[in-house]
Amino acid sequence: MFGERSIKLFSVFGIRIGANPSWFIFLFLMIYWLSGYFSDILIGSSNTLSFGIAIAATLLFFISLLLHELGHALAARREGISTSGIDLWLFGGVAKLSRDSDSPGEEFKVAAAGPAVTAIIVVVCLVISVIASQTADVVDTATLSIVATTPFTALIGWLAIVNVALLLFNLVPAFPLDGGRIARAIAWKVTGERGKGTRFAGYLGQGFGMIMIAAGIVAVMRGDLVSGLWFAVLGWFLASAARGAVASSRFTDEIEGITVADVMDAEPIAIPSAMTAIEADEQFFARFQWPWFAVVDQLGRFEGILTAEAVDAEIRASRPATAVGELLDAAMGEASAVVRETPIETLLSIEALRRIGAVLVVDTDSRLCGVVTAQQLERALSAAVPHSS
Repeated sequence: MFGERSIKLFSVFGIRIGANPSWFIFLFLMIYWLSGYFSDILIGSSNTLSFGIAIAATLLFFISLLLHELGHALAARREGISTSGIDLWLFGGVAKLSRDSDSPGEEFKVAAAGPAVTAIIVVVCLVISVIASQTADVVDTATLSIVATTPFTALIGWLAIVNVALLLFNLVPAFPLDGGRIARAIAWKVTGERGKGTRFAGYLGQGFGMIMIAAGIVAVMRGDLVSGLWFAVLGWFLASAARGAVASSRFTDEIEGITVADVMDAEPIAIPSAMTAIEADEQFFARFQWPWFAVVDQLGRFEGILTAEAVDAEIRASRPATAVGELLDAAMGEASAVVRETPIETLLSIEALRRIGAVLVVDTDSRLCGVVTAQQLERALSAAVPHSS
């Protein structure tokens, strides 16, 4: 739904912040629209001032979106769920979590964190206006009750109302919106089954998406082409995502009970951490022509991932005797390890499966005991569903 490609902007708390190309289009369109809006609000102001306030408002809006998604990401981190990144795109932002929630409580906490941050932003806007003794003007500006105001009042008022709108929209109980995820958590808690909770929230999401599409069509028929298309396209995205979640939940029910241990290769090839770069190149990379290998210590404990690029770079730098244990991609290794009891459905959301094409399996003592490649997982899933149906 949101696309896989994005341009990295920066990192926050170790989380990659990226932007889909569609975000840049929306960025310029929003500045253009807000320039006209603030020109109407700020009576007597210059076009340059209106344009400057429009840029500030646009940046503050996207900072609000980023803080909203960081709320999800940091709440997920507290629950043991890592975040591979946050992407801004045409319709907002999305935190790309490494896995789905394991319990209704976990789902609720992660889903509610974003709206909680947005609510705090609204409160902060009101507090700032109180300190500046402009509360009434801010409220009037936010509700479009007045047209003559100061740049500060206009900016704070607009930021407050847009975050109120963002909060209310996200709390609609329709998957994949935050309210839909909260609804899923509640239904999951009541029924005791994740699949039923997902389908309940997914059906709500499909219905809400269709309502938005209908509203968009009505708006177009009334002559509001831009808003109508916006509502219709957003409704289509929401309905499609909800429909996909419902289908995915049925598939998940089919493979319930199958774990990583049931499908893994129990004899993974691994490189000893004490081996030198030149030895690893000659005995492993040149022989098997693989882009990476798992590395283990002398007790067989998984230490990380060694890439061909790291080995080649070390050899080109005239350091062939460097131990491979010093060349590991620690972050990739940590993100690619799962335990034997992990349900195979969890693998579908693990970023490492897409990045390196496999996940490594470790036991309770961190010893490497297996590997599951993307091809093995695909064959296991293909075999499981017909057998279960």
